[in-house]
Amino acid sequence: MQGKRAVVLLSGGMDSAVALAEARAAGFTCHALSLDYGQRHAAELAAARRVAAAIGAAEHRIVALDLRAFGGSALTSDLPVPESPTTGIPITYVPARNTVLLALALAWAETLGAEDIFIGVNAIDYSGYPDCRPEFIAAFEHLARLATKAGVEGTPFRIHTPLIALSKAEIVRRGLALGVDFALTVSCYQADAEGLACGRCDACRLRAKGFAEAGVPDPTRYRGDPPRLS
Repeated sequence: MQGKRAVVLLSGGMDSAVALAEARAAGFTCHALSLDYGQRHAAELAAARRVAAAIGAAEHRIVALDLRAFGGSALTSDLPVPESPTTGIPITYVPARNTVLLALALAWAETLGAEDIFIGVNAIDYSGYPDCRPEFIAAFEHLARLATKAGVEGTPFRIHTPLIALSKAEIVRRGLALGVDFALTVSCYQADAEGLACGRCDACRLRAKGFAEAGVPDPTRYRGDPPRLS
């Protein structure tokens, strides 16, 4: 793997930070890609810049593609972010977001001559989003080989999901083993301009649960009380 290029999707949250660290540990030269999609706050993009620099991405690009044009999510419209657990797929699901992200990553990978894409999706401790499941990733990997010049000519595009079967606690432990500074990351759906977390949304609860179950201090900065886990 030494010297091979990979595109790594980097949101600024804890999972994508660990995915970038995994790619670096595997010897890839990492080209980090973040999407400014009209999300509720810019704090996660600032976090993505910090993480890319700290972990050692060779390049970090932020692409603007405003998904607020379509709405349909509490993250891309004025719908309220739920502050208590919900059933089914929550309103924080952004329609087709990971499909869009992977398509952009694929376009850049083909341009770079890279065969590998990393994404920090997780199907264990997550909010139930359909585009975080293994079957979606497998389908997109198949699509990548059919829909690109490189794929048709024999490039075996690989979508790496190193966290997909890990609990949040396992992700925390793995990140710490790789030297990830989780204090640089922002996971909250409604963080303020300084990156302070609300402590009430689903992302805050899942993150706090991971640190608690891993038995390590939570470095998250809250603007109020941390989530109640009982």
